[in-house]
Amino acid sequence: MKNDSLKGQHRINEQIRAKEVRIVGDEVEPKVYPIGQALRLAEEHEADLVEISPNAQPPVCRIIDYSKFLYQLKKRQKEQKAKQVKVNVKEIRFGPQTDDHDYNFKLKHAKGFLEDGDKVKAYVFFKGRSILFKEQGEVLLLRFANDLEDYAKVDQMPVLEGKRMTIQLSPKKMTTPKKNVAPKPAEDAPKAVSAETEE
Repeated sequence: MKNDSLKGQHRINEQIRAKEVRIVGDEVEPKVYPIGQALRLAEEHEADLVEISPNAQPPVCRIIDYSKFLYQLKKRQKEQKAKQVKVNVKEIRFGPQTDDHDYNFKLKHAKGFLEDGDKVKAYVFFKGRSILFKEQGEVLLLRFANDLEDYAKVDQMPVLEGKRMTIQLSPKKMTTPKKNVAPKPAEDAPKAVSAETEE
């Protein structure tokens, strides 16, 4: 049985060494009990006394069927493992003087990557004397981050590493776009100002 790997991790019933324990759970009043009374309570519920927080003062225990407890634990671990999705990092390379057509083409690709849940690492590669244009490279990367602000958050601002200047972006949790909200008419603002000046 796969539960065996979890079995030795908890003290149960008579294995619990503390003189008193705090009991938490559904059908028991949560409070501190002497160990003898806690064991009797577990017996009354036809369940086990399971130590779930041995380092707490006093240790925290739960009255539950131990095999059911192990099953729940295993299920929780499985769910957590499933949630740990592997995140890919996609690289996008620019030259320090990338033209608009090339820039927009790469921007479109970056949007696709971010929508798929991938991180994007964009970098400007400086060849030879082009390192003199490093400010231009920084401006390019900041523009790139700005154009992707609806799709991504910046993990790391532009950093120069050798001949590369890099920026790293993570996908934002996609919510419904707020573009449908019409901007409020600007006519109201002057009225408010004039009302204040009249006083």
